[in-house]
Amino acid sequence: MAKQEFTYNDICREIRAGQFRPVYVLTGEEPYFIDRITDLLLEKVVTGAERDFNQIILYGADVTAADVLNAARRFPMMSERQLVVVREAQLISDMELLTNYVKKPLASTVLVINYKFRTLDRRKALAAAVEKNGLLFDSKKIPDYRMPEFVAALLQQRAFTARQDVVLMLVDCIGNDLERLNKELDKLEILLNGQAGKRLTPELIEKNIGISKDFNNFELQSAIARRDILKANRIIRYFEKDPTGHPIQATLPVLFNYFSNLMICHYAPDKSERSLMATLGFRFPIQIKDYLTGMRNYPAMKVFFLIHEIRMADAHSKGVDATSSLTNGDILKELLYKILH
Repeated sequence: MAKQEFTYNDICREIRAGQFRPVYVLTGEEPYFIDRITDLLLEKVVTGAERDFNQIILYGADVTAADVLNAARRFPMMSERQLVVVREAQLISDMELLTNYVKKPLASTVLVINYKFRTLDRRKALAAAVEKNGLLFDSKKIPDYRMPEFVAALLQQRAFTARQDVVLMLVDCIGNDLERLNKELDKLEILLNGQAGKRLTPELIEKNIGISKDFNNFELQSAIARRDILKANRIIRYFEKDPTGHPIQATLPVLFNYFSNLMICHYAPDKSERSLMATLGFRFPIQIKDYLTGMRNYPAMKVFFLIHEIRMADAHSKGVDATSSLTNGDILKELLYKILH
């Protein structure tokens, strides 16, 4: 029988209800969820003045597994439980020594292990013990195609209101950098403090986050879908003038993803809007609009050719063709010409 996998929301819901596991091992490439779960445990497990005696924070660079064991095995002082948080646990070389403790953890200790940017080896005894007696959470990066859904849910959770195009604008500007996303939303929350509805607009995003509502990858994709040669070239020239703010490494994946999805649309048995949204995993109708337009403007064989050209542009931008003297701006302009003509 497969071990039940708990989602980030499942874990937070459980903690808010006062249901604590004796051991949490939070691993994976996405630090945002690890930090949020840890912050919630720091808020809920031990409260008030009890924290002075019953909350211990250790750092992997400064401790060994034996130090963690000594902290976990002590009993709380005048409290029901104690909390032991180990940050940067991936720096502890003898982590497997925690296995015997995890097999029989103290009911009065909540041990939280942050094992960031790596994944605990599930083939080893420690991971098996955590899965049996505690909770092992793998914090994964959110795929780009799921970011609009995540951002929309986060805005709703934080009581912002925003149109779908604003959601996509945020995604285009920030990508799946969740730490930056929340910092930017914190800033916008301060700016909108006291305003009913906390409405986000393209102008507000442009002014305070630094993205141009007219010149960004989202607008470039839309211009290409419509074969709007004038606007697409204006955007590329804008990118060329600001290579730091609009690097080619951010633009090419957007174009590759668009034309790859467009190829899927061409060969989908049901080409209705609803069916294509389900096929591509889209939540908002605005997301499919560029694909319905693109299917009219780019035949399947053209799309196949362009996917190859985007791959070649990516290779050239990484210096694969050492004889080429093209700048990244030149590479983008040449690619755009092949797309639109």
